[in-house]
Amino acid sequence: MVMPLFDTASTMDASSAHPLGVSVPRPGSGADDAPDSTANVAVYAPSVLTLEIAYQAPGGDWRVQTLPNVTHGVHHGIVDGFPYGSRYGFRATPQAEPLPLSVPTMDLDDDGAQPLLLDPYGRAVDQREGFLTNVRMAGDFDWGQDERPRLQWRNTIIYEAHVRGQSMLHPDVPEELRGTYAGMAHPAIIEHIKSLGVTSIQLLPVHFHLDEPHLQNLGMTNYWGYNTAAFFAPHPGYATQAAQEAGPQAIQDEFKGMVKLLHAAGLEVILDVVYNHTAEGGADGQTISFRGLGETAYYRTDGHGKYVDTTGCGNSLNFGNPRVVQLVLDSLRYWVDEFHIDGFRFDLAVTMCRNTHNEFDPRHPFLVAVAADPVLSDVKLIAEPWDIGYGGWQTGKFPVGWVDWNDHFRDSVRSFWLSDRAAIEAGGHGGSVARLADALSGSAALFEGSGRSRLASLNFVTAHDGFTLNDLVSYDRKHNEANGEQNRDGHGDNRSYNHGFEGRTEDEDILAQRAQSRRNLMASMMISLGVPMITAGDELAHTQQGNNNAYCQDNPLAWIDWTRTPESSEMLRSTKRYIRLRKEFLASQPHDFPARDEQSYLYWFDHSGQPMSMERWNDPRHRVMQLLLGSDDGTLAGLVVVNGSNSDVKITLPELTNDDGTPRRMFELRLTTSPLHEQRQGGRVASGETDIIEANSINIYRT
Repeated sequence: MVMPLFDTASTMDASSAHPLGVSVPRPGSGADDAPDSTANVAVYAPSVLTLEIAYQAPGGDWRVQTLPNVTHGVHHGIVDGFPYGSRYGFRATPQAEPLPLSVPTMDLDDDGAQPLLLDPYGRAVDQREGFLTNVRMAGDFDWGQDERPRLQWRNTIIYEAHVRGQSMLHPDVPEELRGTYAGMAHPAIIEHIKSLGVTSIQLLPVHFHLDEPHLQNLGMTNYWGYNTAAFFAPHPGYATQAAQEAGPQAIQDEFKGMVKLLHAAGLEVILDVVYNHTAEGGADGQTISFRGLGETAYYRTDGHGKYVDTTGCGNSLNFGNPRVVQLVLDSLRYWVDEFHIDGFRFDLAVTMCRNTHNEFDPRHPFLVAVAADPVLSDVKLIAEPWDIGYGGWQTGKFPVGWVDWNDHFRDSVRSFWLSDRAAIEAGGHGGSVARLADALSGSAALFEGSGRSRLASLNFVTAHDGFTLNDLVSYDRKHNEANGEQNRDGHGDNRSYNHGFEGRTEDEDILAQRAQSRRNLMASMMISLGVPMITAGDELAHTQQGNNNAYCQDNPLAWIDWTRTPESSEMLRSTKRYIRLRKEFLASQPHDFPARDEQSYLYWFDHSGQPMSMERWNDPRHRVMQLLLGSDDGTLAGLVVVNGSNSDVKITLPELTNDDGTPRRMFELRLTTSPLHEQRQGGRVASGETDIIEANSINIYRT
């Protein structure tokens, strides 16, 4: 396609360098007569000598105009004949290679490369005609009475889900809605999530993303979407076919409609966001936007101009540049203001907080700016507190206002219930109960240095990245052959246990052991202090057949299987039971439990009801402990008894007394993760009396 030159005027105009992106011209700019078809365009492009905007109004021809003004690296100008719905992109002349400001034509597909640069602030991306362009968008949407739920952290239970995978196989979702924003908000999906008792849906990336070249060569896609190319644009591939055909405005409206319906159901919407790198990849990668506008400004480089990659994806955004910090802040505010998003989970968040020495800084300007921002400081902020660079593990070190994914919790719970059990059954020893106790109590020591409470711990056993809960108890090794990398990809340290057979089996004894281990893992998460996160499908015993890196599996392997089986039905009932118990316990505590240590209590006892000694804590042969927890102002206490041994154990419940020294309180067994739950639930035992806890199980009592 040949694009005729329309206007190459280089005279100064009354445009503004703020705000960045495409906006309505400010009053007095001379464009007051046609605000809907005239725009102020501003792009941070410090490596560019001249910057042209190529644009096409709906039904019109392509036109080109040079942005005549440059202010501190921002190219800006007033563009006429540019109504909402117009496609556009940029063409840059590098400062090192000055060319004439105008050329007679522009060939858009002369070599198959991306001919135009995307606007870093572009609100939508159009993929027609084989190349990418932005679209000028209006923000109109009828939000009605929509309000953010604004749930307290202590009452939050997160459900990590994929827009596409959540509904692709659901039999009650109409086929045309499956795998879409509309499908995520379908009544059948909402009913399932609400019936679980979770409060907040955390969506895997929904920003516009691209597939890596090596996946394209394999005929595969980046299913997870951690390869963002546009930080302000929703991914069009997750919209219904009808919305895609109607255009970007319909896609945006479908996304907003999803949020509105989820909010109406009382559910928060949290976005998993990827600001640590972009889809442009390494130095030899494709040029889509940032690389063509200002490579060394947008990306972190060393003193020799080489990329500093702390993400493993080829590049790292340069958060030492105030304009990059501004870009991310503006993007976050846009999703809160325009899409009513309730919070964000930041992928590889450490990369965003590295200083000029490439070291993590908990007082990084980005973190300071977020804390001072009246919009962003009012939403949920979740850090994946690591990256692959030097000093990349920073769990517990993010500042007040943030919640960290707690890998210490993940590893401790997996080790105690799975890899330790495997070692014991092989004739060896497992670990002591100390690490599990620390995890269940919110890893307080891990977070106290940052001035945060136990509620800064986001507790998870599985996530999108790794084994599913069912696969954790069914596989000793990863099985990623379907990814096309000879099983070299994915984590090798999974702390999993197949219970005697690798993969699918019909052996009833093994299936029963796996079911109990699944229950132990889920119950451990729900009884722990902190914020729990369930991975979608774990409540249904979903399997990925041992694939622990299903990022490129956009197929039934990764989609949730809604087929009801005895196994999935039992896991669903158990998950609902554990969540309900958590909510009942918290409802009986004061509103600031467990953040205020002076009001909360955690008392530890051994199997005989005596306070745990240091010897007991450190003895790997002692795999039984009791935890009495609650608050001085609470109306009930909870007693958690853990047996990580392979034998049933007779326990003596702690002997409690009233203030006057008289014996007090009966303990009621609320649940056990053993197969005897239905028979034993509701049993009452006096404090100081004995009870039985089955092998490899948890008993939970309340007073």
